[in-house]
Amino acid sequence: MLETQVSTNQSRKIYLEAYGCTLSKSEAGIYVNSLLREGDTIVSDPSEADLRVINTCVVISQTENRMIRRIQELSGFGDVEVTGCLPAVSAQSLDQPGIKLISAGTFRNFYRGAFDDVEIRDISIFDGIPINQGCTGNCSFCISRIARGKLLSRAREKIVGQVRLQLDRGIKEVRITSLDTAAYGRDIGTRLPDLIGDITAINGDFQLRVGMMEPMNTSEILQDLLYRYSDCKVYKFMHLPVQSGSDSVLVKMNRGYSSSDFLRIASSFKKRFPEGMLSTDIITGYPGEGDAEFEETIEVIEKSRPNIVNVTRFSPRPYTRDFSSTPISSNETKKRDKAIMEIHRRISGEEFSKSVGNQLSVLITEQGKGETMVGRDQNYRPVVIPGRFNLYSRVNCEIVGYGETYLIAKESNS
Repeated sequence: MLETQVSTNQSRKIYLEAYGCTLSKSEAGIYVNSLLREGDTIVSDPSEADLRVINTCVVISQTENRMIRRIQELSGFGDVEVTGCLPAVSAQSLDQPGIKLISAGTFRNFYRGAFDDVEIRDISIFDGIPINQGCTGNCSFCISRIARGKLLSRAREKIVGQVRLQLDRGIKEVRITSLDTAAYGRDIGTRLPDLIGDITAINGDFQLRVGMMEPMNTSEILQDLLYRYSDCKVYKFMHLPVQSGSDSVLVKMNRGYSSSDFLRIASSFKKRFPEGMLSTDIITGYPGEGDAEFEETIEVIEKSRPNIVNVTRFSPRPYTRDFSSTPISSNETKKRDKAIMEIHRRISGEEFSKSVGNQLSVLITEQGKGETMVGRDQNYRPVVIPGRFNLYSRVNCEIVGYGETYLIAKESNS
């Protein structure tokens, strides 16, 4: 168990502020749950807390600078513990009394069993179940690999045990997450499809969302993966980052796959699950990305028709091979960002429009704005429904419209 800087002899108020990817947020949520004892509470105001925990992200320099500023602000209220990727790469910037760094490297103990039986005492700070630390890649731009190290997978039975603990707490949307879920198990003699099979074999009414998977490792397990996805408990959702549609840029990034590899995986997924939700990530302004290379990215978007596109501008990060590389001009990058998002909005609208009039079963997962609730259909598409429904209840509804990123429905008796 990781050491904490507050006594557990009396009840405490703990504040959590989490940034970054689902993996990092999940680690922070489990870590804080491990701190909670009888009588402890999670509070929403850092000034009221006895301990403040902030989970950090350093994927781009702008985010890292924002994290450092926020940590300094929180330290004005008292003791702060810092989790996530920042402690591993910028510890020197936070060397002061009252700030304790819980590094991503230290968190590797979690994957060796330190938190296998952590009780989920507060579901409000629970994001998901990490299945492996680090990755098998060595991308030229990525600081996360440096912060988190090589692949370290958890045993399948430990993950299944944590899924059971989650279900016992009434959480019916199971999320497994890592930097690359497709890499899971390569270091311990198993693979992701085996883990998915173990989870879906658990009795109960729940849905499983599989987190981000890199194309390089997904290719090796694709057919077994699609077979496991056919289980009704698995959301038909695939987060597959392409980063660039240009093979020359992918080589410079050291991604280990080609644009055609990405398209083959995306096409196989969509062919098997025509309404399945495909999410991808793209980096614009990467060194070497000229007009021709950017057009190749646009072509890949048009061919794969992703439902979600996360766009990030290239940001040189320390300790990476392309740290000294010069990105293209910010004005040009902004134009490319805008062009990608305009194409994505068109594709999203075209895909969502196909569902208008359809009858769906939706699992309610969160409170929406005003008098609405938000649920997910079998394809993990967000569905906004007017009314009040119990969390994790299933609602039959009819799709009556759509927004830029979600479907709109009304309750149906059918």
